[in-house]
Amino acid sequence: MPVNRNALIRFKTIDACLRNRYRKWTLEDLIEKVSDAMYEYEGMDKGISRRTVQADIQMMRSDKLGYFAPIIVVDKKYYTYEDPNYSITQIPLTDQDLTRMNEAVEVLRQFKGFSHFQQLNSVIQKLEAHVYAAKHHQRAVIDFEKNENLRGLSYLEVLYQAVVQQKALDITYQSFRAREASRFFFHVWWLKEFKNRWFAVGVKNGQSDILHLALDRMLEATLNEEEQYRPNEKYVPEAFYKNVIGVTVSPTLRAKKVKIWVSAEHAPYVETKPLHHSQKTLESLRDGIIIEICVQHNFELEKEILGFGDGMKVLTPEHLRKRIQQRLSAGAKQYEEIEKGEA
Repeated sequence: MPVNRNALIRFKTIDACLRNRYRKWTLEDLIEKVSDAMYEYEGMDKGISRRTVQADIQMMRSDKLGYFAPIIVVDKKYYTYEDPNYSITQIPLTDQDLTRMNEAVEVLRQFKGFSHFQQLNSVIQKLEAHVYAAKHHQRAVIDFEKNENLRGLSYLEVLYQAVVQQKALDITYQSFRAREASRFFFHVWWLKEFKNRWFAVGVKNGQSDILHLALDRMLEATLNEEEQYRPNEKYVPEAFYKNVIGVTVSPTLRAKKVKIWVSAEHAPYVETKPLHHSQKTLESLRDGIIIEICVQHNFELEKEILGFGDGMKVLTPEHLRKRIQQRLSAGAKQYEEIEKGEA
């Protein structure tokens, strides 16, 4: 049975009230809350009738929508859920739901062989895992990396539309180094994800340098209908990031060969999960391996190497080796100062 938008707003409002166990809810209280919600979301200022809310409660109790809500009346006056953990947002999937999800998985799986749809692979795996868990009443088999507290993800849709519709953005942004936020027009050319962090890639008004704006540093982003959009007529993302690890790309730096010794402990991991697509193993030793990558020297490269601690050692070029040595030495001194303080 389809549910229209107004009914869904009423159901969710009643559900939110009944889940709040810190106050008692009369029918009049529920009518008032539902009326407020309808005014807020739909601009309806006539209020909701007593009969409508009573019918909504009966609908939620029934099996017509699959809610089976355990709504009871206490002291012949106060409405509440008999099960304090119940919510209509947590109802289990029906057999029909599972069938439809299975069908969706089968349809999406057809695209796996096409290069244009390779990014759908993770979506398909998530659906498969969810359907399997629901069918067998157990937890999902696959757990995907996620950061629920990552800020700025709400801007993904408007950024995506800016690229698709080729419209400029009015952005308020504050970088880590800036003391105050700044507002400017930005022309997004593509979206980039690196290590579970999203970036809008494009140019500012009147500038030619390509910038990577982190979504978690955006304070506001809206489409601007008046500013003329500057399209990307030159860059292909795959080629743009070809010679780097991460998102820091220099238009002037050339990629250079970097030789790194990797300890025997970390060698299997690095060989099966290369630092960069250019990686090749030059030599196998008793205490590890020597690999070579051809990349620009940037912040992400240093961070990747430092992440392995004493399991990696830069052999060439010399300037990178000294840079890593200096940062490791500085880190060691930090620990030495802590130990001195504790002594």
